[in-house]
Amino acid sequence: MTPQELRFDGSTYDHGRDSARLGDQVLAVLSVMSDGKWRTLGELAREAQAPEASVSARLRDLRKARFGGYTVNRQYVCRGLFRYQLVASELESA
Repeated sequence: MTPQELRFDGSTYDHGRDSARLGDQVLAVLSVMSDGKWRTLGELAREAQAPEASVSARLRDLRKARFGGYTVNRQYVCRGLFRYQLVASELESA
C-alpha cells in the first residue's frame, strides 16, 4: 500500500491539502501497529508522530476494506482509556 493508492473521503477532505498527510499517517500507524502489541492512543500517537485524534481516525481507516480491512482489537483499560491491537495473523498475509 502506497500513499498514492489510498482513497480518503469525507465532507472536509481536500485532496490537495490532505492526501499526502493522511497517507503518511495511515502508513505510520500501520508500521507501528504491525508488531501486534497493544497500545493506547497516546502511545501510538508518540510512536507514529501524529496527533491522537488523527491516529484514532487512521485506526478506523485501517478497518475499512479499501485500507486493508484489518481487525483492530480494542480493550478497556480504565476511566475511559482503551488500548488497541492489530491482529497479527492478518498482517502476515497482507
